[in-house]
Amino acid sequence: MQHINVGIIGFGTVGAGTVEVLLKNSDIISSRVGSEVVIRKIADLDIDSDRGISVDSALLTREAMEIIEDPDIHVVVELIGGLDKAKEYILKAMKNGKHVVTANKALLAEFGDEIYQAAEEYGVSLAFEASVGGGIPIIGSFKGGLSANRIQNMMGILNGTSNYILTRMTGDGLPYQEAVEEAIALGYAEDPPTLDVDGTDAAHKLAILVSISLGVPITFNSIYREGIDKLTPEDIRFAGEFGYCIKLLAVARTRGNRLEARVNPAMIPLNHIMASVNGVYNALYLEGDFVGPNLYYGMGAGRRPTGSAVASDIISLARQIRHGIKKLIPPLAHVHPQAREASARPIEELRTAYYFRFSAVDKPGVLSKISGILGDHRISIASVIQKGRDLKGSVPIVMLTHEALESDVIKALSLMDNLDVLTDRTMMIRVEQGEEGPTE
Repeated sequence: MQHINVGIIGFGTVGAGTVEVLLKNSDIISSRVGSEVVIRKIADLDIDSDRGISVDSALLTREAMEIIEDPDIHVVVELIGGLDKAKEYILKAMKNGKHVVTANKALLAEFGDEIYQAAEEYGVSLAFEASVGGGIPIIGSFKGGLSANRIQNMMGILNGTSNYILTRMTGDGLPYQEAVEEAIALGYAEDPPTLDVDGTDAAHKLAILVSISLGVPITFNSIYREGIDKLTPEDIRFAGEFGYCIKLLAVARTRGNRLEARVNPAMIPLNHIMASVNGVYNALYLEGDFVGPNLYYGMGAGRRPTGSAVASDIISLARQIRHGIKKLIPPLAHVHPQAREASARPIEELRTAYYFRFSAVDKPGVLSKISGILGDHRISIASVIQKGRDLKGSVPIVMLTHEALESDVIKALSLMDNLDVLTDRTMMIRVEQGEEGPTE
């Protein structure tokens, strides 16, 4: 086949990055595919704004259906984001026999089952490298180099906005709101950055990773998620005194037939390899049963890295089309998955170590009351920091625990909220001990 024709729906940041790499690197792409990859049509409601790329105006349209219904287009690329319209376009494209590339993490996390089934039903391929990690080739690694392995542990920093905010709070002591405002001003965050800072964006990405690891979609709402908006420079400072830093982590582990999947702020040792992932960068640390530990690191977002990931999917499908292969592998890379759908165990069943910061009145006997409640709930104290007076009549008491059951922690903290010796709600942060990850 001389040409592989591509239609792109969405000419925003990622769409422009995709067009840029397809045009600027057309020679090397053609060399690697063996056929020319041609942009036949680009659809967007706004076809007048300057994207900084020279594009023939004849390629532009405001009608996505022109792409979906064009019999000469082999690959449809959905880059509009959102849920309803994106899902409609993808399903119609598949029904028309088009292979589909998407970067839409929210859509795959929340409606992946329907879309994966449609790809199977219509005998087309679905590719989504850009949905997780920007330009980091994570999905391709799961489908390729890691495909002989059971992935036992995953720990990811999957949201660049939150990571930038925490980096500024850690390195410069900025209050949360000031760090958020800076991220917005620099274009690293939406205004407001709700889905980034509340853990939803990272949870969408974790859902995709878990799904492709298991070969079946995970129920998105079963993934526990908690954001970074309650963290203070004080907590970050105390974490450092204990030898830890705080990151928004996406964690997934399998224990037999039990799955743990969660997104939450967590303390990790300062010498853990993930502790050095700063700014807007993303990283995924994982362990396979045969390959052992792997680390993937790079730009997790942005026009050029994400456009590169979209283009990599187009190249993969173009090679397939050139050789007359209708469909190479299922969307989740398992021909015979062992289950229909997966769900994570409740967060109450988690067993880990914890950080607590109590705001206590400045008088004797407070620590004994706190430790008594913790002991009654099988929570053992590992270390304590008690500072001098912070606010008038109030002192911070900070502690790390040994491993405890989350349900016991919830009950203990609920009782403490009613203690007259505490002046504020207790801050709780989960602690990743670092035994599953390498150190620098």
